[in-house]
Amino acid sequence: MLGVSLLFSVFVDVCLRKGIADPAGSTIERSLPTLGFSNVRDVSVGKTIRFVIDAENEKEAHEKVETICSTFLTNPVIEEAEITIENLEQAERN
Repeated sequence: MLGVSLLFSVFVDVCLRKGIADPAGSTIERSLPTLGFSNVRDVSVGKTIRFVIDAENEKEAHEKVETICSTFLTNPVIEEAEITIENLEQAERN
């Protein structure tokens, strides 16, 4: 299967590492009770990035996405990324 590229749908969920202050999350959490939502806690704010990548297999796709995350999409000192990859051809069959 050399030279054959598959398309993978990528979903990257970026959030702050534990112990890093989250001022946006704190602001939202403090504001919710005034809107009648007093049962919400531990609010955190992150970012979601979605894209399609081509690779020979899922392992290669995951390695490429990890490199993209660590060099561009996240600040590895304060953020971590959860990566979800789905083969588009398999998803279309389901």
